[in-house]
Amino acid sequence: MNYSDIIYTKADGIATITINRPKAYNAFTANTCEELISAFKDADFDREVGVVVLTGAGDKAFCTGGDQGTQEGGYGGRGVIGLPIEELHSAIRDCNKPVIARVNGYAIGGGNVLVTVCDLAIASDTAQLGQAGPRVGSVDPGFGTALLARVVGEKKAREIWYLCRRYTAQEALEMGLVNRVVPADQLDAEVRQWCDEIVEKSPTALALAKKSFNVDTEMLRGMGGLAMHALKLYYQTEESAEGGNAFRERRKPDFRKYAK
Repeated sequence: MNYSDIIYTKADGIATITINRPKAYNAFTANTCEELISAFKDADFDREVGVVVLTGAGDKAFCTGGDQGTQEGGYGGRGVIGLPIEELHSAIRDCNKPVIARVNGYAIGGGNVLVTVCDLAIASDTAQLGQAGPRVGSVDPGFGTALLARVVGEKKAREIWYLCRRYTAQEALEMGLVNRVVPADQLDAEVRQWCDEIVEKSPTALALAKKSFNVDTEMLRGMGGLAMHALKLYYQTEESAEGGNAFRERRKPDFRKYAK
């Protein structure tokens, strides 16, 4: 597959997948998701690969979720909501190799969900994480909510989704959303050290460990699939459209008028 939205490289047992849309703060489109799915499947099938790193191009953003600049009632691709995000999450979880999120900047919205779904996360001290869904007329009613509650605790997960605040990398570390925080100029070295340690380990044992961890939350895949159908209906409402329109028009959304 020829890639236009991502950069995919492999060396020394490490597969690196970089979302390459820095002008859009590495927000993803339907095509971006398709390319990410392809790369994760390739890394999974390649026996020379022992670990996968997911990151974003540049130093401003890891990923800021679905590209609201192009979303007008849908994302235009395949899947229930026109964005194969469920399949992307599954590709990360189903990959037999540990997946490390290299969080180099903003990890907001769907980007925060990607950090949640990855096995491990190492963040720059300049990174910011958080949710934006209810602010822009969207939500991730699957791994993004329920798995997040398993990772950081239910009260904190509800806070993250209900308030849509941004959290520093240190705050993310304290809540358990990331494993390590380092100065920005040490991020690559730290990620490489973790990768080198993982590559030395038994690939079969690591695969078994990952599958064992996933068993406990596998039910969330089915719940998310069901909820995506509800999300599709929500995206067709004026209330959801208000969020996207306000974002593109750079104004504060008025959701309360739809509560009546």
